Amino acid sequence: MTIAARTLRNGIGLVALLAATAALGADPQPWQLNMGPGVTEVSREVYWIHNLILGICVVIGLMVFGAMGYAMFAFRKSKGAVPATFSHNTTAEIIWTVIPILILVAMAWPATKTLFKMYDTSESELTVKVTGYQWMWKYEILNYRGESTGVGFISRLDEASNAARQLGSGIDPKSVENYLLNVDKPLVLPVDTKIRFVLTADDVIHSWWVPALGWKQDAIPGIVNEAWANIDVPGTYRGQCAELCGKDHGFMPIVVHAVSRAEFEGWLTSQPGSTFTRAERTAQADSTDSVVPTQG
Repeated sequence: MTIAARTLRNGIGLVALLAATAALGADPQPWQLNMGPGVTEVSREVYWIHNLILGICVVIGLMVFGAMGYAMFAFRKSKGAVPATFSHNTTAEIIWTVIPILILVAMAWPATKTLFKMYDTSESELTVKVTGYQWMWKYEILNYRGESTGVGFISRLDEASNAARQLGSGIDPKSVENYLLNVDKPLVLPVDTKIRFVLTADDVIHSWWVPALGWKQDAIPGIVNEAWANIDVPGTYRGQCAELCGKDHGFMPIVVHAVSRAEFEGWLTSQPGSTFTRAERTAQADSTDSVVPTQG
C-alpha cells in the first residue's frame, strides 16, 4: 500500500472516529480530538459555542500567520525591499481596533446567554445535594416533584479499581473495566427532568464534573453552589473530581446513571430509608383505573 493510500485510509478512519464520538456525546474516546456535544441542552450550546470560537480563532490565525509569511517572503532584504518611513496609519489602526471589538462582541453574546441559562435553577423538579469528602462523594435526594425522599448514600471508587491501583497488586489495570472511572453506588437520575444540584464540601475544595452534562461546579466547605441539568438521553455518564484535593484526588470518580422517570421512581422506593411514595400512589391509581365498573 502506498504512503498516499495509507494516509487517506487513516484520515477516513479519524473522521469516522470523530463522527462516532460526536454521536455518542458521552464518555471520551481514545484519540478524541474535540469535546463531545453532551446529553443536555446546555452541553450542546457549550459545544456549539466552542466550535464557533475555535473556528474564529483558526480563521484569525490563518490570516495573521499568512500575512506574516507573505510579508517575510515578498519583502525580504535579498529582494531589495526598502522599509517604509511612516510611523503609523490612522485608518489601519482604527480598522484593527474596531474589527477585534466586533469579533469579541459576536463571541460574547451567545456565551453570555448560555452562562445565564446555566445558572437558572428555577422550576426544577428534583434537587440533589452533592457533598465532597476526601475522597468520596455523598449524594442526598432532597426532594422529587415536591416530595421529600429521605434517600442518601456514599459513592466510592469500585473495589476492582481500588484493588488494581494499589502498589504491588499485580493486577493489570487494563483488565479492569472502566478503571478508575467506576463506583460502587452510581447516582441514578431521571431523564427529561430539570435537576437542581446543590454542591458543597466537608473538608477541602472539590469539583463535581461530568463532561456529558456540559458543566462543572466547585464544592467548597461552608459555601453552597448551584447548577442544573436536564438529561435527554438515557445512559451512563462518567466524570471525576476536577479540583486537586489531596493524595487520592485521582480516585474519586463520578458515575451518573440516567433512566426513565418510572425506573427512577422505582429506584427511589427501593433505597434504604426511602420515604418516597409517589410510585406507590401511581401504581394504586393505575390499578384503580383498570377496574371496569359493573352496570347496574
